[in-house]
Parts: sequence; C-alpha cells; structure tokens
Amino acid sequence: MRSGYLSFAIGALALAVGSQAAAQDIVWARDGDIDSLDPHRATSTLSRQVWYQIYDSLLEFAADGSVVPNLAESWEVSDDGTVITFVLHDDIVCHDGTAFNADDVVWTANRAIFGDNPSLTRSSWGDVSSVDRIDDLTVAFTLETPFGAFVPFMADQFTSMLCDSNADAEDFGTGSAIGTGPWSLASWSRGSEIVLEANADYVNRGRPVDNPGAPLADRLVVRTMPEGQTRVAGLRTGELNVIVPPIQEVASLQEDEEVEVFVAEGTGQNMFLQFAVNRPPFDDPRARRAVSHAIDKDMAIQIVFGDLVERQYCPISRGVFGNDPEFCQQHDQDYDPERAMELLAELGYGPDNPMEVVLATWTGDNRERMLQMIQNQLAQVGIEASIEVMDIGTLNARDTQENNREDGPGYMDLMGWTWFDPDLLYLLWHSPGAYEGFHTPELDAVLEETRTAIDPAEREAAVQEAFRILLEDAAQVPIYTPGWLWLYAVSADTPGFTIGPFNRAQFSAMEPS
Repeated sequence: MRSGYLSFAIGALALAVGSQAAAQDIVWARDGDIDSLDPHRATSTLSRQVWYQIYDSLLEFAADGSVVPNLAESWEVSDDGTVITFVLHDDIVCHDGTAFNADDVVWTANRAIFGDNPSLTRSSWGDVSSVDRIDDLTVAFTLETPFGAFVPFMADQFTSMLCDSNADAEDFGTGSAIGTGPWSLASWSRGSEIVLEANADYVNRGRPVDNPGAPLADRLVVRTMPEGQTRVAGLRTGELNVIVPPIQEVASLQEDEEVEVFVAEGTGQNMFLQFAVNRPPFDDPRARRAVSHAIDKDMAIQIVFGDLVERQYCPISRGVFGNDPEFCQQHDQDYDPERAMELLAELGYGPDNPMEVVLATWTGDNRERMLQMIQNQLAQVGIEASIEVMDIGTLNARDTQENNREDGPGYMDLMGWTWFDPDLLYLLWHSPGAYEGFHTPELDAVLEETRTAIDPAEREAAVQEAFRILLEDAAQVPIYTPGWLWLYAVSADTPGFTIGPFNRAQFSAMEPS
C-alpha cells in the first residue's frame, strides 16, 4: 500500500503487569475487540491486526511494499495470467504440531472460494475455477480470466493460510484458531482480552523484521479498553506496553521520555466522502461537486490532525499502485466556495432555500471533529448538514439503506477503506458496488479492465481512467490518509515492536546489539 513505514527494535522487557501476568508479557491495549478469529468471517482492522499474529500468508509484503515469498518459497504465473503455481517450504509446522503442506492451502482456498459460507472477501480472489494439489508442496490456482491483483492478494491477511486441522474444531473462529504464525492462540475472552503465546518453532520466511525465529516475549496480550484515558494511564504506570492513543493525548505522549509515539505511514487507508446518489440532491453531480468545492480540505486537516495525517488526492491511498496526486489534482474540485454557490443556485438552492443533508461517519480518531469542520464550511455556502456518528457496522449498513431510499434528505458520509491494490475501486464502485451507490456502465467497463490487464502500463492507464470518472463526477471525494488505528504509543521497555507496511503491527524484531 504505502511507500513508507516505520520500524524500530527496543530493549528487553522486564515488566511485570499485575500479580497474575507473566514476566515476559507484552500487553497491547486497543479501543475495540476483534469480530472473529476466522479470516473469512470479518473485515475490520482490529481483526486483521490479530490475524497477522496467528497466521501467515503464502506471500508477504517487503519493507517497500513489494511482494516477496513467505510460506511459498516461490511462485510462477503462466504466460496468459490464468494459472498461478506456488511451491511451499518443506519445513512449515502448524501450531498443533502438524506439517503445513499443499492440503492446508487447498482446504483454506476451497473454504474461502467455494464453501457454503465463503469468505466475505470472496470477490477479491478473482474468478478462480479450481485449486489443485500438484504434490505435497505444490498448489496451482486456475482462473477463468487473468486477475492483476491476485498475486498481491496472496500477501494479505484475508488470505491467511489456515491449517486444515481447524476443520475438526467446532469452535474455530470463536474459541480456537490454528495457524503457522509467530503467535498461537491461548484464549479469547470476548470484550476483554486475547492471549497469544509465542510460537517457539516459528521460522520467519518473509516478514520484514530482522528476527529469523520466535518472538522475544512469552505472551502477547491484546486487551480491549474503550476509554482512551484509561489506556494512557495504563501505559504511564507500566500496566500496558503498547496502546492506541487518543489523538488529544499524542502531543503529551511525544514529550514523555518513557514513551515512543509511532505513526504508521504505510497503511493504505483512504478517507473520503461518498453520497447516496439514487435520490436528490446527490443524484445530480453538480450537488456533489458543490460539496467538494465548499470544503477547504487542507485547512480542516491541519486544524483537526496537524501533521498526523496528510491530504489525499486520489481515490486510492498513496503508495498503492496507480496513485498519482498530480494526475488526480487535474480532475478533482479545488476549494472554491463561490463555484459551490453557483452550482447550488443552478439546482435551485440559495439563502432562502438551503440544501439540507445528513453528514455521517463512525466513532473514533477525531472523525467527529472533522465532520464539524466540514459542517461549518458547508454552512458558509448554504448547505445545512446535520451530523450523525455511529459504529462502523451500523454505518456500513446505513450507507446501503440510504442508497435504496427514494425520499428523505440528502445523505453523505466520511468513509474509510484500506487496501493494498487499486482493486479497491472495483470492490467499491463496480455495480452494484459495496453500498449499491454510484456506478455507471462506463465505469464498470474500466474497472473490469483494471482487473484483467496484466501489462503494468495498461493497468495503470485503466486505473487512472477510473480515477478521472470518480473525481470529475465527485462520486468519491478524497480527503486524507491515514484514518484509523494508525497511531501507536509504546513504552520504552517493550521488546521487538515494529510497524510493517500496510499498518502491520509486529512484535518479534530482534533487540539491538
């Protein structure tokens, strides 16, 4: 996803967390819990961060975001792009002691693609027609059509490889999870904590950390602590080692010599406005352009986040293939409140007839304050926006509901998605679309080309044509990046913490010599 990432390795942990904690625990406190231990049953960042500790994928993202071998020591793509063959390492061991081989890959993929209850990200696997075991260490995926995003998708947490012994567990995903990653599951107390134990047999084959083996600590305890001030207090007293800090506390934590604050730059997250386009006023592109012209995005970002985020110009985040801010700026809407008022006047809105809309987002990370900034700027051109803030699950459902309503006030929301590839555009905007909102036959055709083009130059041209359509019609108005769970405050005696590309928290780097 992103071009940059931050990493560091710091001294040995000598901290006892309460009377019942092990001497070599790392305690990581976040504001929410996971949805599932099953990578096919959830999509949240909170879940993906934990999956990355338990499972590995066939491929991995290197420090620069490129794709490298991992569980697979090599892969080969056929000349026509429809057969991808992976050769596995011969010494991979699952957490239960069984050998990881081609049978596990086939079981994982068939479950995700062809099962009765397929993965929530099934479409991101492409048009796979079969997954075949060639021999004990070789697996071939056959696709109906070439799919340019298939290989990088094999490095994502959604393609975490599951040991087929999970098939025998009635509580897989809720109480058990067997993978090959650096940490194995000990327990999950919903709403409270997940306890992971170091995998003593772990061999690092592709992760961008300097440790070839097991984590340095004995346990990784992932706690759910919704109250931000409680997390900060726990970090300062030594109860916690790593926290998701409230933005309001970042400056204070940066001044604390016992704490390091890290900003994950390579997250792939993009925050943008989207609209209910199936009814007035946002069925007319002039209304959407008026909103975009009315927002001074740079000023809003600086006031709300300072230097913790940056302006986003393209419909995918910087560092993702095809992102080109100079190209995107040629097709989006500059801050121009006068132009916004002209467009509104064309639509019949004015001082005596303001446009009334709902402006929504989900809780956390100063997004409500960002909405307040946007609300104030919209008011200056004659758009009255009422703010609604809800949990992310409710917001996702609300977007689809609003796109299927025939009446009611205009609706738009500040939404965020993260992805490592421009295939995100297909997931969001190819009909019927993630929220059954904006789509056109022209855009559909272009997005299909972004999937089937194998030549990088041809694919980039298709991606940028999709940018042009989305930006000129203001179907997607990019605002900033990153957007959620990208800040880490870490105590100075925590061993092995790094941030890998695409916001992958890792806890197994070596200590400095």
